[in-house]
Amino acid sequence: MSRGAFFCLFFHKASRRTGRPKRAGDPPGTGRGEGMAVKFQSVAGMKDILPEETPLWQDLEKVLREVVRSYGYAEIRMPAVESTSLFVRSIGEVTDVVEKEMYTFDDNGDSLSLRPEGTAGCVRACIESGIIHNQERRLWYMGPMFRHERPQKGRYRQFHQFGVEVFGLAGPEIEAELILMIARIWRIFGISDRLTLELNSLGTPEERVAYRASLVDYLRAHQDQLDDDSRRRMETNPLRVLDSKDPGVQEVLSGAPVLSSCFGEETRQRFERLQQILRDAGVPFKINERLVRGLDYYSHTVFEWVTDALGAQSTVCGGGRYDGLVEQLGGHSTPAVGFAIGLERMVLLLKTLEACSAAPAAADVYLCAMGDEAVRRSFILGEQIRSEVPGIRLLTNCAGGAFRKQFRRADQSGAAFALILGESELEQGMVGIKDLRQGTEQRNVPWGEAAAELKNLLGV
Repeated sequence: MSRGAFFCLFFHKASRRTGRPKRAGDPPGTGRGEGMAVKFQSVAGMKDILPEETPLWQDLEKVLREVVRSYGYAEIRMPAVESTSLFVRSIGEVTDVVEKEMYTFDDNGDSLSLRPEGTAGCVRACIESGIIHNQERRLWYMGPMFRHERPQKGRYRQFHQFGVEVFGLAGPEIEAELILMIARIWRIFGISDRLTLELNSLGTPEERVAYRASLVDYLRAHQDQLDDDSRRRMETNPLRVLDSKDPGVQEVLSGAPVLSSCFGEETRQRFERLQQILRDAGVPFKINERLVRGLDYYSHTVFEWVTDALGAQSTVCGGGRYDGLVEQLGGHSTPAVGFAIGLERMVLLLKTLEACSAAPAAADVYLCAMGDEAVRRSFILGEQIRSEVPGIRLLTNCAGGAFRKQFRRADQSGAAFALILGESELEQGMVGIKDLRQGTEQRNVPWGEAAAELKNLLGV
């Protein structure tokens, strides 16, 4: 996609235009017809998160940060734009993401893409900086990703992921730690009973090659019962046929060979070790032999947390081991495992289950002032109180008006108390305090004691 086409894609969704149609030569985003301006809307699939909803996001992000910190993980931040070839090599050339969903544009001859997921950029950053060469690293990140797919409930073209990636640890113990970490997040929000952990092993690359051959033989024998997409995948990426949501294909797959039939003893023992740790920790799970990844660099453990509370959009978190990716992207052979949580889907789940009642934070105190000198001094008072009462939410009236109007605004802000600074208070070196919720009369305290009095009233 050219750079021009890329930006056209973002701007073509402006809402209906009032006045005459836009003509060549008009400035972008303007309309001159009858003096009416263009009314813009957000691009389809790119959602505003308004103040009424941001407290829920903030609570979720706070929990995620606190949980990973409690396990000793460090944050990494990567750019939102990477070389297109990075995603082609990591996600796979014959995948829907690369073929249909990436926002790709030309930049002076270089093909760049907005990141559709976080793992590839994290691996690239670690290789480039050298921080995983012969080292153990436990990392996390959070931010927006982009996929040009059909917008629907819980799925957007700009979406957000929380991801964790671990490098340099090859055993099932680290996989267990990641699963326990996720289980802790669900417990904090009280939603463990509405999520199910599905677990599978992909074995070694050699075991998967043997399974692929037996699966392709089986699918070819039943190809007249497969849909077009599955017939295409049968030749290019046969394990992805197991992901099919087509009921007819799933019926065919009920008689297909299973991957575990190709496992050697070492793989079996490794997978059993993981399961035993989870049983000991009290984390329930079920084995799903159809849970796979279609790319060769995946191996051993894969897992997903699914829910029946969101309809078709059932997967909230997915992860697995990808020991071959670091080498595939130009680094040294390095064991790696990780997971990602879709934040939009997580927010939707929390709201659906009424598991989080975060609301926009009300002000604690509303500072009212009247008279030129009092208004000027009110800003000094506000700064003094914010310094002496860390964390206080203090709103200063900046719209003028009589005290009656200011008290109305104070009440609308949700503040518990109003501070009052008028000419008489100023002359006496006092500050008025009024309890807006109890409706008690104003009482005055010396200017220098206002912060301490608010600490006491707010229980800080």
